[in-house]
Amino acid sequence: MSDPEPCRIKQEETEELIDVMVKEESKEVSEDEEKHHVKSESETQTNAEDLILMERTAVKGLTCIQCGKSFKCKQNLKFHMLIHTGEKPHGCDRCDKTFSRASQLKKHLRVHTKEMLCLCLLCGKSFSQRSHLKAHQKIHTGVKEHACFECEKTFFTSGDLKKHQRIHTGEKPFVCSHCNQTFRHSGNLKTHERTHTREKPFMCTQCGKSFTQSSHLNSHKLLHTGEKTHKCDQCSKTFLRPSELKIHLRVHTEEKPYSCFECGKSFTHPSYLSEHQKIHTGVREFVCFDCGKSFIKAGNLKRHQMIHTGEKPYKCSQSIHVD
Repeated sequence: MSDPEPCRIKQEETEELIDVMVKEESKEVSEDEEKHHVKSESETQTNAEDLILMERTAVKGLTCIQCGKSFKCKQNLKFHMLIHTGEKPHGCDRCDKTFSRASQLKKHLRVHTKEMLCLCLLCGKSFSQRSHLKAHQKIHTGVKEHACFECEKTFFTSGDLKKHQRIHTGEKPFVCSHCNQTFRHSGNLKTHERTHTREKPFMCTQCGKSFTQSSHLNSHKLLHTGEKTHKCDQCSKTFLRPSELKIHLRVHTEEKPYSCFECGKSFTHPSYLSEHQKIHTGVREFVCFDCGKSFIKAGNLKRHQMIHTGEKPYKCSQSIHVD
């Protein structure tokens, strides 16, 4: 958590700056009033009313000197100035995350307390914030009001649309601090950075194996349950994951959507194409530590190593008796 002293100084400087802005605008109002003041007694009341109106306008016209945005009250300007100063005086005592407003911290704390105040009446799912519930409810209504002008694809939320549009613009605003690789989404960056930190925060309670992504953990859990709920309607074969079923269906449809640009050969899975392309590039990344021989595939290296280990894992099921 950041040292509170610099934050306090920044806050005092921000408040002093706003006070100066208010005083300067009030001074301008006074000068303008004096300039146009008519000493006639018949106009005294009118001038007083004009002065009150001008003072109100000065308060409503509070303007940020950084970006020119105007506000109706001093407090709103004060909150806005925190954007420019970068000050985040409200810190979480659970994870050291900081926020510019107390209300933002209050919402964040629900992540730790698991407090769910907003309930969907249609499916019973709960949310920590009303805005999250509102976005969720669009799933039930089917309303996708945010449309992409490039491809006409529609989305439930403006945030989803914004993320999608980066496909068209090529924008990748999230940069890895370790290798400078860029990403379209913050979640992808967070997952990538775990390759550098070796962090695997998602652990299986059954066997203790850890994973970098929650989706990988969920797929792994199916190995323990053994449940194969995804069934092929062509041959009745079952699979643990829908992705496995999708790949399997290409056996029946003979679809091979992944083609090699070098020779035109097609494959049912991108990993098969990736392995095949190593033939053209000459990359042999799997090396035997015993003899230095290299291979394109890990499977080929594994089979080769049996020469050194003497391993013979394949046994004939038929017994042969010699008299």
